Amino acid sequence: MNAPRRKNVIYVTPDIERAMGMIPQSHYRIVTAKTPYAAEVKAAYPDFVTLLENTSASSDTPSLLQNTEVQALALNLDAGIVVFKNNTLTESIASAKELHLLNPHAILAEKIENKVSQVEWLGELAHKYLPAHSIKMGKELTWNKTPYIFQWAHGHTGETTHLIRSQKDVETIQATFPERVGRMSTFVQGPSFTVNAVVTPDRTLMGNIAYQITGVAPFTDYEFSTIGNDWSLTHSLLSESELMYIEAMIGEIGSKLRESGWRGMFGIDIMRDDERNRIVLIEINARQPAGSVFESQLQQEFRRQGIPGLTIFEAHIHALTDEPISQPLIPINDGSQIVQRITAQLKTVSPATVEQLKAHGYNIITYTTDALNSNMIRIQSDKGIMETHNKFNARGKEILAILIS
Repeated sequence: MNAPRRKNVIYVTPDIERAMGMIPQSHYRIVTAKTPYAAEVKAAYPDFVTLLENTSASSDTPSLLQNTEVQALALNLDAGIVVFKNNTLTESIASAKELHLLNPHAILAEKIENKVSQVEWLGELAHKYLPAHSIKMGKELTWNKTPYIFQWAHGHTGETTHLIRSQKDVETIQATFPERVGRMSTFVQGPSFTVNAVVTPDRTLMGNIAYQITGVAPFTDYEFSTIGNDWSLTHSLLSESELMYIEAMIGEIGSKLRESGWRGMFGIDIMRDDERNRIVLIEINARQPAGSVFESQLQQEFRRQGIPGLTIFEAHIHALTDEPISQPLIPINDGSQIVQRITAQLKTVSPATVEQLKAHGYNIITYTTDALNSNMIRIQSDKGIMETHNKFNARGKEILAILIS
């Protein structure tokens, strides 16, 4: 009996890095903007990567979907379209161009990610897993001499998360956005972690928990900005009971997502509240989390070493195309990446610095954007770079020394 034919998928993205969780091949093709890194990938996989003319890193996914080359390729291959993060504009263009978008619906993703509507969507799980919280308008904030977190409904890389430390902080928000609604939460201190997972029709597959490197200078100017992941610290910072609790949290949130019609990847950010000795949910990423690509690349390396299973990206594609999943996800216990973002003091990294990092064995991805706190350079290692919470090991110190030299 012949095995069923794999469904064809085209990943459309202006940033090819988002699509590199799988090697481009006959049933998994990438259509992307023309960038130096994309050209390198195209040279390695010329038959399965399409670079669109008159595009760049500043292009967006909706504009790429309007390209006739994308539409012709999808029709010719009878392929479904996958994007990094769906939104209403992407969805409407895909519908107008008769492209079969495989991502979950944009309205659902928005409801889950939005810091305000997320509370209602979570229901009883909000009280179980989130820090103590309430929904407030900017003008309703007060100061009672206890620090707290205030987040706008939408945020990215910590830029719209505010730590309220004084009456002045309150007055700044009241003066700037008095009618804007956000989520007020108990201030939590401790190490943060991220874990990716995949929702299938009958279960939730949990990926590997990574320590989340957050707000470390000189990599970012924002104290809540995520700048990297380290998979080597999980078992040294978390107890077995905490690991089991996180697994249960993933299971319950995954079930809630499944009931809402979700398929494919999602991720959560969590913290260990050292003062109250509990694990709390900080954020839900209702999309393919950015760290899932490197996690999958590390899983590919572990598979080459003889560990069987699927990468989280492969499971994501299987779930989106309704292909059965019979293998577990590949466990990993090492590897790390860190991003140097554009800061007020550091706006460029020289080619000599890039070459020096490569000479020390690090994989380097560079970016061409110039907005404050956007990615400038990504540094990846098959070994961890953190010794413990907020403390670099020898490799981390080596990277830091090269960047600031």
